[in-house]
Amino acid sequence: MAAVDLTPRTPKKAYGGDGGAYYEWSPADLPMLAVASIGAAKLSLAAGGLSLPSYSDSAKVAYVLQGVGTCGLVLPEATKEKVVAVKEGDALALPFGAVTWWHNGPAAQADLTVLFLGDTSKGHKRGQFTNFQLTGSAGIFTGLSTEFVSRAWDLPEPDAARLVSSQPASGIVKLPASAAALPAPSPQDRAGVALNCLEAPLDVDIPGGGRVVVLNTANLPLVREVGLGADLVRIDAHSMCSPGFSCDSAYQVTYIVRGSGRVQVVGPDGRRVLETRIEGGSLFIVPRFHVVSKIADASGMEWFSIITTPK
Repeated sequence: MAAVDLTPRTPKKAYGGDGGAYYEWSPADLPMLAVASIGAAKLSLAAGGLSLPSYSDSAKVAYVLQGVGTCGLVLPEATKEKVVAVKEGDALALPFGAVTWWHNGPAAQADLTVLFLGDTSKGHKRGQFTNFQLTGSAGIFTGLSTEFVSRAWDLPEPDAARLVSSQPASGIVKLPASAAALPAPSPQDRAGVALNCLEAPLDVDIPGGGRVVVLNTANLPLVREVGLGADLVRIDAHSMCSPGFSCDSAYQVTYIVRGSGRVQVVGPDGRRVLETRIEGGSLFIVPRFHVVSKIADASGMEWFSIITTPK
């Protein structure tokens, strides 16, 4: 492949308000997103923040970076919504067409922050997620006439008009104290939907070196529908993640959760194509057939990665 800038980048704010903000990485800043057909974004909800129901043009893996909260999930062709309690370390597989909403409790002591990484090869924009809002000022029903909405919902036209216009905000809102209670999470709904990578059995455990948890079709079956593999890697101070590559010619997308260190990437011709420092909040993509290695600073380093094939 022609030379592409592999420099790690941080996201830019796309929209937000009192309830929180949505950040995304753009192919204009990180060209490998378009090359690999990968989307990357981050949602941060303040206490009481609600990310309104939406669906995406891409299959994704969501990883909770911080906080505790609730995720509502309606899978394609499902007859019932799943409501899942989420916390730091949780990974969720979100198939194409899944509808989700996210909420941070009003008494939360920290923001609820969620990372999204996914495949945009079938999406509206190559290398960038497009989310379609079900409600709010930009909701899909705002473009339909009251007659169409009332017939779709089997409601009188005045009721349909009131429902469509009752939420003037878009994307993210902060719920008032008087808001109706949201559906309560169910432990049964969590089964097969979420896996906590900080509590799951370790796939690799090297004393004084590091630990790895692999997200795959065995511990989270929905990964098969998403078409992505993922892992959480934590290495100790000054430890090294040995040079390695994907044996099935996949792209590797890495987000640094915390800590800092150095990374080197080598191309198929043996030339070093990237040597730089990396720190929490940055993301980079390793091209196909390239070798990557990382060394942590004194603080150690933790990262969450996806590869463009399920394991």
